[in-house]
Amino acid sequence: MIRKATAVWKGSGKDGNGHLSTQSTVLDKVQYSYKSRFEDGVGTNPEELIAAAHAGCFAMKLSFNLSGENYVPEELEVTGNVTLEDGTLTKSHLVLKAKVDGISEEKFAELVKDAEKNCPISKALNMEISVEYTLN
Repeated sequence: MIRKATAVWKGSGKDGNGHLSTQSTVLDKVQYSYKSRFEDGVGTNPEELIAAAHAGCFAMKLSFNLSGENYVPEELEVTGNVTLEDGTLTKSHLVLKAKVDGISEEKFAELVKDAEKNCPISKALNMEISVEYTLN
């Protein structure tokens, strides 16, 4: 399987701007710029997209892990926090709020750890990865 996205950039790094589109068209010429990346401008940025991709991938992997043990999550809410320091992505920290009936804390922690290590985005990222969670 191959998925694709396209970035178009015009102008200098600080004064230019661009847009991103995805094969699915969920992103269709979504604006990004220096301001949306390094300040509080309107639009998206690569780090935000990596945070979303990691959160989504982790949630789905954890759901598969839970289903494999005969647990069905009522809800997995994952917030991704990606840190950019001195031009390098250094950390991806995931914050999970989970509602899963009937699972022990030990079993849940085991399945979370596996998802942290084995979701495809975690495997692709060359940075510190951490997860904190609350289980209801």
